[in-house]
Amino acid sequence: MRNEDSRKKLLTRLKRIEGQVAGLRRMLEDDADCVDVMLQISAAQGALGKVGHLLLNSHVRTCVTNAIESGSPAEQQERLDELMQVFARYGGQPR
Repeated sequence: MRNEDSRKKLLTRLKRIEGQVAGLRRMLEDDADCVDVMLQISAAQGALGKVGHLLLNSHVRTCVTNAIESGSPAEQQERLDELMQVFARYGGQPR
């Protein structure tokens, strides 16, 4: 990640998610209602999805764009292959 501001924002989001996950553990330890726990799991999954979307956006705007602008066919192909692997693995659907 090349943009320090974006990096800081992602780290802040991840710290918040860490707090959500710790809260989930406490909910289970305290025998909280199953539906409440599932709702919190869904919220944490959504937050992680958003982090992934933001990171992918940053990757395309920096690494992929730089590879395209470099004029190097090998580097361009490498970055495009990376993107295709990400889309294949995660479905390419931001949350």
